[in-house]
Amino acid sequence: MPEPHPDLDATLAALADPTRRQVIERLIQRPHRAGELAEAFEMSPPAMSRHLRVLRTHGLVEEDRVDDDARVRLYRLRPEPFQDLKGWLQEVERFWTGKLAAFKAHAESPTRKSRSKSRSKRPRRRT
Repeated sequence: MPEPHPDLDATLAALADPTRRQVIERLIQRPHRAGELAEAFEMSPPAMSRHLRVLRTHGLVEEDRVDDDARVRLYRLRPEPFQDLKGWLQEVERFWTGKLAAFKAHAESPTRKSRSKSRSKRPRRRT
């Protein structure tokens, strides 16, 4: 049985929104100020703030205050939720790799080939 990932649902819920996924893609490059992100997405600062709050409360990003201005926050990715997501996806991949390998072995088995040859030699009935 796969190991449970308690925060996986929260991570997937936060990533369900396309704008938040695009924010994550931008934050992969480097940390950004909230204002930079709002401008890049042609979005109002309050709207971007709501997206960042969701990402922050679900643990995907963290914020740091800029030393020279307490009003400015710099957002960066947190690696842990993505490591959990990667681990879960690897479990799913292992499952399907095993299933597909078993299917391939079955489809290519000599017994299977001889059955399909014998079926192809039978004349078709007309209805």
